[in-house]
Amino acid sequence: INAEYGNTKKINMSIPEGNADSGEKLFKGRCAQCHTLEKGGSNKQGPNLYGLFGRKAGTLPGYSYSAANKNSGVTWEEGTLFEYLIDPKKYIPKTKMNFPGFKKPQERADVIAYLKKATQ
Repeated sequence: INAEYGNTKKINMSIPEGNADSGEKLFKGRCAQCHTLEKGGSNKQGPNLYGLFGRKAGTLPGYSYSAANKNSGVTWEEGTLFEYLIDPKKYIPKTKMNFPGFKKPQERADVIAYLKKATQ
């Protein structure tokens, strides 16, 4: 887990149980303008997120990632997303993702619960 933003120190942050319905509302309000979820969906300002869990950062074909993202060594799963979504630019410095983050742990957990359901 890339928790200390650039190294591989493990973090033991407990993740609250997420509510996918709340996460869907948050995603539609704060993420959908840049990301699609459906299989074969287009890339927008951000990459399509279908198949996100278990995928290495910066590897979706057809999307122009920053070098920082491609070289981050991050594999997306609940723990990495929970950390990343606090402050993406702090977690992967020089990422292209221009999003201030979800500061509330429950909001992050809800979005992750929704992503788990919607991207598989």
